[in-house]
Formats: sequence, C-alpha cells, structure tokens
Amino acid sequence: MATRNAKIDQKADLIWAIADKLTGVYKPHEYGDVILPLTVIRRFDCILSDTKDAVLQKYEEVKNLPMKDVLLRKAAEKDFYNTSKYTFERLMDDPDHIEENFRDYLNGFSANVQDILEKFKFDGHITTMANKGILYIVLKEYTTDRGNLHPNEISNLEMGYIFEEIIRRFSESHNEDAGQHYTPREVIQLMVNIIFYDDNDILSGNNVAKTIYDPACGTGGMLSVAEEYLHSLNASTELVSFGQEINDQTFAICKADMLIKGNNADYIKDGNTLSDDQFAGSTFDYILSNPPFGREWKNEKAKVEEEAKLGFGGRFGAGLPAASDGQMLFLMTAISKMKDIDKGGSRIAIIHNGSPLFTGDAGSGPSEIRRYILENDLLEAIVALPNDIFYNTGIATYIWVLSNKKAGTVREGKVQLINANEMYVKRRKALGNKRNDISEEDIAEITKIYGDFKESEISQIYDNEDFGYTKITVERPLRDEEGNLVLKKGKKQPDTSLRDTENVPLKEDIKEYFEREVLPFAPDAWIDEKKSKVGYEIPFTRYFYKYEAPRPSAEIMAEIMDLETELSGSLEEVFDL
Repeated sequence: MATRNAKIDQKADLIWAIADKLTGVYKPHEYGDVILPLTVIRRFDCILSDTKDAVLQKYEEVKNLPMKDVLLRKAAEKDFYNTSKYTFERLMDDPDHIEENFRDYLNGFSANVQDILEKFKFDGHITTMANKGILYIVLKEYTTDRGNLHPNEISNLEMGYIFEEIIRRFSESHNEDAGQHYTPREVIQLMVNIIFYDDNDILSGNNVAKTIYDPACGTGGMLSVAEEYLHSLNASTELVSFGQEINDQTFAICKADMLIKGNNADYIKDGNTLSDDQFAGSTFDYILSNPPFGREWKNEKAKVEEEAKLGFGGRFGAGLPAASDGQMLFLMTAISKMKDIDKGGSRIAIIHNGSPLFTGDAGSGPSEIRRYILENDLLEAIVALPNDIFYNTGIATYIWVLSNKKAGTVREGKVQLINANEMYVKRRKALGNKRNDISEEDIAEITKIYGDFKESEISQIYDNEDFGYTKITVERPLRDEEGNLVLKKGKKQPDTSLRDTENVPLKEDIKEYFEREVLPFAPDAWIDEKKSKVGYEIPFTRYFYKYEAPRPSAEIMAEIMDLETELSGSLEEVFDL
C-alpha cells in the first residue's frame, strides 16, 4: 500500500510557498482560503490539459444540443470538463485582462465543478487579488514547476496527501483544530485492514460491488484509502463511496477528489450529519469514521431530540449522550446504517476517545447506548491506539469495531480488547501533536492479533455480560434520637443520609452478593429493588493494568541525598561568582 513520501512534503512546501505572493494583501491565517481553491482548480486544469483541444472542438459542434453534457464528458474522458478557451498557461498571455479572462475560464467548467467552486466562496478573492494587482502574479506561480499538478507528476493518492498537508498548515496558522479534517493514513489503513479481514466475498469475488460510508468524511481520506487498499487486493471489486461533511472547504476537496478519480461525486453530501442526515434510510456494507469528539451538540439539540422521539424509527433510539460531547451520536448514526443480516450485514470501524467507554452512570444515555450495542452483540473489538499519533491531540484514542454478522462465529457473544498502546515508532520530526507513527509492521501485527482472536499479553477476550452490572440501591432504616425504628404504616422508612449504591456484576447473583458484601457490615440493610438499574461500562485500562511495586524507601532517600548534594554544589558556584 502506498505511503507518504518526501515528494509529497516537497510539493506541499512549494505550493504553500506560493502564499508568499499574498503577503500584505492577506493575513497568514487567510492564506488557505486562496491557496486551497486555487490548488484544486489547478489540479482540474492539469487533468484536463491532455484533452483540452478535443473538448473545445467538440463544444463548437454540440454547444446547442440538449445532450451536450454527456458528449463533452466523453470528449474530456472525464466526468467533468471546461469549455473556456483558456488554461492557466494561456491566461498568462494577457496580463491586462487577467480578471475578466480568469472568470471566463472558471465559468467554462461543467456544473459539477461549479458546485465545488461555490463551496470555496472564492469569487470575492478573485476581486480582491485583481484590485490589489496580485491575481496575475499568483496564477503565474501555478504555471511554474512548483504548480505542476499533472497526474503524471502527482498521483491521486499523493494529491490527497498534499491537500491534507496544506489544510494542516492553514489550520495551524489559524489556531484551528487541524485534526478535525483528517486522520493519519496509517490509522485508516489499520481500520481498513480490520473491517476487510477475512471477507472472502470482497477479497476474492469477481466484479463484486460494495458500498462504504463515512458520516464525517472530511477530505475523504478514509474513503480513498479503503478504495485503494481494496483494489490492491482485488482489482475487480468496486467500492462505491458515500460521505457527508459539514465544513465547506473540506467537502469541496472531498467532492473534487471523487470527481478526479472518476467516482460518483454526487454521493458526497454537504451538511450537518447530526441534524440533517443526507442518507436517511440508506444502509451500507462498510462504515468508517473518525468523528469529532469532545464537541458539544447544542446547536443540533432540537433536531436530535426530535429524531430521538421516534425511538428506533430514527437513529437515536438507544439513548442520547451529554450535550457536551456528540461522538456517540455518530456511533449510533453508523449503527443505523448497517444492512440487515439477510442482506449481507455490515461492519464498522470508528474512532473514539476514552469517554464512550465508561462515561455515564447506569440508566444514563451513554450507558444505555453501550447496553444496546452489547446486548445486541454488535461489538467485535476495541483497539487502544498509541498516544501522540493524531495531529491535533495526544490523548488516548480507540478503534471500535462493530459487526452484526457475529452469529455462528467464534466471536459470538464475545468482545476482544487489544492494547496496541505501545506499538509505535517515534517520528524524527513532529507534525503538530503527532510525534509517533504506527509502522507497517505494527499494522500487520495488530491486524494478525485481531484475526487470530486469541488471548495474550495485549489481547483479552470477554463475554458481553462481563461489561454489565446492576446498580442496586442499599437502604438503611431511619431511627429517632433514641435509636428506635421509624415506621410508617408498619413499614421501615429509609434514612436517606445512609443510602448507598453497589454495582453488582451481571454474572453474579444479586442476593448472594448482598449477603456477602453488604449484610456483614450493615445487618439492617435492604435493597430497594424498584431503583435497580442495569448499566454497562468498558474500563479498558483496568483490564491491562500492571502492578508495579513501589521503589524501596532507601533507594528513594539515596536519590534525594544525591540531588541535595548536587544542588548544594550548584548554589556554592553561584555565590562564589
């Protein structure tokens, strides 16, 4: 599988250097608003260059025909085209009319490209650059070697990397969340390895067509890597990509990328997935996603709660997470897009931080979501990733792997936890918060551990019920100052100040637990069974905790004495001076 290389960084450096021409007219945090759309347009320009003259000739023949769009696509040998006489190079022949001619050039693009350009909100920048006298200068930079984005020079996969690198630099200069837009490719590769693992239909079948969906698709990195990886395994299989993205710029890049590769760009939708699901009622074979986490969903609250009232007729029947963090809403969206098992079923790989593992008490929204997932046997595995592998965060992250095809397999009723936290290599140079990479060897090893489904030091297997518990309310009787029981209609009344709760594992008998763990210490206690609630949590780190004996006190004391001696000597040197 292709990986990032020095050529990508070099090309990104060259393109970003074009931003120097914007100095004075734009502030550094605004550079990306110009560089991103121009880079996309230049990529289109280079791709269409080989058939440009043929398209112009065909346009003169068919411009008045109702079916001209189909004929022009055929002439361009692409799903898009440009009927303007101009190219970037030809625009250089007339500096005095650069704004007028450049607008003519942009207006020559087919309607699907016009949609992309509109999302970039680029029109105002053309006016600004023209008024400030830099439009010609900037466009000319794209006609130099640094702006050569022809497919013979830069592959589609490499172009995706370049877009993402430019976005990262733009976001960092703007103090924005760079990582919200894309995921490191080695993480995506691991996710793809796992969801395609042992899927004989797609890996060895002939002319099989499958669908893949990302509810927070960003620039489309997950969809692109999945497609590329699958084609490397079985060139005859088609993977049709679907995605939704809220950010206009990244949506435009994703749609452009799909268009460039010859995919159906109409399957990439813009808008807020949580409040405006563009794929309501649709189901897919595979679902991959790295949704935003730690982000509040107050703006979507009314729409989400309205859909939640539909129960399982909508996406959120299991429950709702706290309004401060919407990542579990994306998890439920993914689950709602799974195909019924009689239609082949589905598999999901989705990234979360630690919060969805354990946040929320029994009966809360997050616990009920976990309960739904585990009681319906949807969770296959959770993989703990190394820290510092994402561009915008160093916190712990996990891949959740879900499937509704576990029945009859060794995974039925089981969940595998894989602690891959230490499986990484240090980067020579950090990229934002990304200080570590997952190597090809580590990806292969983690995939093998998942596939083998065996217990080891970093792989543990549990029953679904192991994560469940019943939260019982333990009451103690209310007494007056003399210590007598307070009765009401002959019944003991609870003393709320003595009320307590206990979490009893689902696999344990509640009565036996109560007699063993509570009654010896509070013989007058009882359980208020009306208040009992079932909850689920996955305390991942607890399962892999290793006890480390404290260092001997003598060793610690010797270290302190050494530090005191060293500090004393340093102070003497200072005062002697």
